[in-house]
Amino acid sequence: MQLRHELKHEISMSDMIAIRQRMRAIAKSDPHAIDGKYFIRSLYFDTPEDRALIEKQSGISQRQKFRIRYYNYDTSVINLEKKLKSGGLGCKISAGLDVKQAEKIVNGDTSWMMDSDNELIRELYSLMVSDRLGPKTIVDYTREPFIYGPGNVRVTLDYNIRTGLHLTDFLNTECVTVSASFGTCIMEVKWDDYLPDIIRDAVRLPHSRTGSFSKYEACRLPVI
Repeated sequence: MQLRHELKHEISMSDMIAIRQRMRAIAKSDPHAIDGKYFIRSLYFDTPEDRALIEKQSGISQRQKFRIRYYNYDTSVINLEKKLKSGGLGCKISAGLDVKQAEKIVNGDTSWMMDSDNELIRELYSLMVSDRLGPKTIVDYTREPFIYGPGNVRVTLDYNIRTGLHLTDFLNTECVTVSASFGTCIMEVKWDDYLPDIIRDAVRLPHSRTGSFSKYEACRLPVI
């Protein structure tokens, strides 16, 4: 498990357009993107007491969250993900799920999980039983991803953030969502050992400061 440096900025649409132009000049689009972007749908998990949400709001530096995710409305490839944060470092651990497994998790059917060969699935099972961790809300957004080889840099621009509110009908691609944090864009910069100056200069905005915007938090407390 390798922790990567992570910086997050909440930016305006005009800032996003400027950063997009700079990144197109020096970096490559992620090969999984279609016309430079893709749609992401995630289902986030939390306890009945909203522990993950409260830890985020309280500014606890070491925390974790679980989610299930697919891309471009394609439910043939679904990932269970555990995101770990420690200060300005983070990492993601993933496990593949098929549609039936994902549906069972969403519906609270955990009987099969304890015997899974995958450690992450067994960990989620343990938390669903012991801490009553369960599906909380759908989070949708559009992402424009860029990659730069030196430093293993990844810059992403996320916008059109939408929430399912209390809906957890994750596998229904027609599920209705509503706008959250209207007009907000999120720029994330991730790298391994060093951030090249050319990237540092490209993503610099004089009026923008590093923040800790959470799409999950925004989708639990939406501005409609």
